[in-house]
Amino acid sequence: MHLPVIVGQLDRRILLNYHFSPDLMSGFLPAPFEPRLHNGRGVGGICMIRFKQLRPRRFPGTLGINSENAAHRIAVQWRERGEHREGVFIPRRDTASAFNRWAGGRIFPGVFQIAQFAIDESQDHYHIEIADVGQPAHVIFDGNDTNDFSPHSIFTSLDEASDFFAKGAVGYSASRDGSHFQGMELRLLDWHISPLKINKAYVRLFEDGVTFPQGSVILDSAMVMRRLRHEWHNIRTIPS
Repeated sequence: MHLPVIVGQLDRRILLNYHFSPDLMSGFLPAPFEPRLHNGRGVGGICMIRFKQLRPRRFPGTLGINSENAAHRIAVQWRERGEHREGVFIPRRDTASAFNRWAGGRIFPGVFQIAQFAIDESQDHYHIEIADVGQPAHVIFDGNDTNDFSPHSIFTSLDEASDFFAKGAVGYSASRDGSHFQGMELRLLDWHISPLKINKAYVRLFEDGVTFPQGSVILDSAMVMRRLRHEWHNIRTIPS
């Protein structure tokens, strides 16, 4: 799969983060991926993104696609061709775009599930609910802008968290046929991240007690990025 460089505006990107014992990932992360740790803890969460004017680089912005999307993420490391690599493993992607649902894994890497997004945003407040069609929400986030970074985080500061997540620009997820992992690299041409106060947060994957024991995945922090120019670049696949 050879994808042209995709460009656009990352209109809003919320990172809702959890931390956990790395032992929890045994049997969940496929080889060759292993948890990437910070202060002895694994890091995961969900990224909620609104794209604007997403299109191949040679196309004008007027032909771009706007869409709401989300990706569950686990920070990982692995060895590739003898080199240490870092990024994220993405066990699930959601989109409100029928085109993204069809094209994911065909035209560009990453298989998507179609989902309903209920969004209520103001200048400093964010409320997002994501649900499978006709089902209760499996992601709920409500938060506000703040000047204070979360005191419950394993990161000691916003800058420390920013440095960690900047290394998660490379993402891999399973292909449609399960024969390999497809990868893309997000290159942000601008970089500015701000803390969010969490009023309410729920991510079913981490909190329902089915995949992981109840209470074993701990809510860590939330951050937001707004109106950033970005590019998506195709990267080599990894055999499964």
